[in-house]
Amino acid sequence: MSLIMEQMPIVLHALNIGFLQTLKLFLVTLLGAIPLGLIISLGSMTKFKPLQLLSRFVVWVVRGTPLMIQLLIIYYFPGLVLHNPIWGGGEDGRFLAASIAFIINYACYFSEIYRGGIQGIPIGQDEAGLVLGMTRSQIFFKVKLLQMVKRIVPPMSNEIITLIKDTSLARIIALQELIWAGQAFLKGSNGISGAIWPMFFTAIYYLVFTGVLTFLLGKLEKKLDYFR
Repeated sequence: MSLIMEQMPIVLHALNIGFLQTLKLFLVTLLGAIPLGLIISLGSMTKFKPLQLLSRFVVWVVRGTPLMIQLLIIYYFPGLVLHNPIWGGGEDGRFLAASIAFIINYACYFSEIYRGGIQGIPIGQDEAGLVLGMTRSQIFFKVKLLQMVKRIVPPMSNEIITLIKDTSLARIIALQELIWAGQAFLKGSNGISGAIWPMFFTAIYYLVFTGVLTFLLGKLEKKLDYFR
């Protein structure tokens, strides 16, 4: 026990650094995927057939393949196939590659949630808006968008919680996120080797993070109850 107490500051310092990387990847993914997902959903519902087919094909491919494979392809393809290692070998390059992979992946999942939320709004509201002289863009942004937000909060919340845990996949391209930091003490890091107990603390970080987000998303859902 005394040995663990001596090692605790070293482990917590490493886990804090890993958590900050995980948090940064989480936030960047949300900032990119939420608007991109809306754009993709609008593309999949457009009456312009080529754009509709392209949007749906991209969603089908991304949702039908593992995120881990997408990470590996995005990170290694430029260097191994195009002979242009655009990401470099540093942590910043790995983070950028991981961010792009996560944003594309989650944007496609979010796009289906958006599409379900938009298509779930009664068609009569479009007809009423057109009768009142509104354009289709005005109907969408002034009438349907806020109603869609209420409908999509529960499924979006599930995806956001899943994203927290999916960030651990970034270690496949050696991004030093939270689990990488905890696992390092199994292999030997900072003079500590063969220690399993840091992994339990790693799990606590995830539990606290998901708990806080679950609470905040629940509050948001209650604030949108006026649409009932």
